[in-house]
Amino acid sequence: MKPILTAAAVAALVAVALPAAAQNAGQIARVRAGGSCAGCNLFQAALSGLEARGLNLSRARLRQADLSLVVINRTRFANADLRDVEAYGGVFSGSNFSGANMTNASFVGAYLDGAAFSGATLSGVNFSGASMRRATGLTQARLNQACGDEATQLPGGLSIPRC
Repeated sequence: MKPILTAAAVAALVAVALPAAAQNAGQIARVRAGGSCAGCNLFQAALSGLEARGLNLSRARLRQADLSLVVINRTRFANADLRDVEAYGGVFSGSNFSGANMTNASFVGAYLDGAAFSGATLSGVNFSGASMRRATGLTQARLNQACGDEATQLPGGLSIPRC
């Protein structure tokens, strides 16, 4: 039993000593050039102003990325890590955010008409001024964890707490 504990202790020390997985510059460059990158590490990527259509960023790590003023319609963000993303004024028409973790992201003034949010985590998301009239998969319970303002446009019958 002692050798097993020793091996486990060594493995734990090695894991702590290794640096955390940071962004991948090559993968960020691929997306900046308009390429898909499912499962990529785009942590803190500066993608502001990107114009592309139909990207596959499913399961990608976009935590703390700058997606402000992007125009990336019909992009797949299914099961992606979008925590703390800045997406001010972004255009995401018809995009798929199903299962994405969007905790504390800012989609202020974003255009999200036709976007899918089934199973997405919306805790702390700021949707102030966002257009989401034709969005699908939104529930009142999930929206109650987010916030918006009087300019936030939602599908009929849904509301959002004020920020």
